[in-house]
Amino acid sequence: MVPTDIIKKPIVTEKATWGSSEQNRYVFSVDRRATKTDIKRAIESLYKVRVVGVNTKNTKERDRTYKFGLTEGQTYKQAVVRVHAEDKIEVF
Repeated sequence: MVPTDIIKKPIVTEKATWGSSEQNRYVFSVDRRATKTDIKRAIESLYKVRVVGVNTKNTKERDRTYKFGLTEGQTYKQAVVRVHAEDKIEVF
């Protein structure tokens, strides 16, 4: 897979911003088929940083009820990437 296909977008929340400034951890939305080694290679090639570790989780959005019926939430994959202490990602 191409690195731009693996990494979809960075996730910018209050918790993710705190993690990036305090612990060098960055959160990305990634392709569901990507493995940890694929994510590590993609981050290293796109941002030119040294990746120390990758944690992933599959998340399902909640189901919602509208006036026309029930809508199921989508499932997506998040990756929390820990970067070497000397490196920074300037996306945020």
